[in-house]
Amino acid sequence: MHSNNYTLGFVFIVTVILGTLLSFTKENVRDLQEYNLKADVKKNILRSLNFVETESEPWSNEVVERIFNKNVQAFCVNTNGDLVDCILEEVDTERNIEVLPVYLKVVDNKTEGIAVPVAGKGLWSTVFGYIALEPDTDTVLGIQFYKHGETPGLGGEVEKAWFTNNFVGKKIRSNGDKVIGIEVLKGKVDSSDPYSIHQVDGISGATVTAKGVGSFLKEDLGRYESYFNKVRADGTI
Repeated sequence: MHSNNYTLGFVFIVTVILGTLLSFTKENVRDLQEYNLKADVKKNILRSLNFVETESEPWSNEVVERIFNKNVQAFCVNTNGDLVDCILEEVDTERNIEVLPVYLKVVDNKTEGIAVPVAGKGLWSTVFGYIALEPDTDTVLGIQFYKHGETPGLGGEVEKAWFTNNFVGKKIRSNGDKVIGIEVLKGKVDSSDPYSIHQVDGISGATVTAKGVGSFLKEDLGRYESYFNKVRADGTI
């Protein structure tokens, strides 16, 4: 039989080796998770800007990175609409109200849209997303919600295409006035109502989530109002 010292030494060596391997694996997995998270964010920005994934070129992380780098210009502005330095990955889109990320869709030197992050409280969680506007900065080009903890089948429907597609073509301002956002109704939009251009159908059984979306869209878009006004005054993004 082996002595106790031999047994303890063997256990110690095995523990050190396994601990080292576990630590190494954890670091590698964490790096991969961060890479996947960044790619997922860029994927949702692209979708909001009306880039479409095709069967001939599925959106792997590498493809997303290439499309994003080729067609999206990213920078930050402040609440006065002035350009400011920032590290985009470090901007907290839920809490930061001074440094505001902007993502321009530029294809063949032509600006085709502008996306900004939005985030706010639903029923159970913070809902994160991106809303994109046409170059006029008034008309919704697209919207994507990609991170939340809302109830599947109820508030969780905010990420589904049937809901987000309702926003396309809607107006975030009324007759050139200040940003009013998009109202998510409890029920269906009455298309005969002139105000319906600022409204979308709600989600059955998810009134609180829907109301929260409408509320934080108005608040977050309002922070960009000075920048939007400068864009309109210049006639171009």
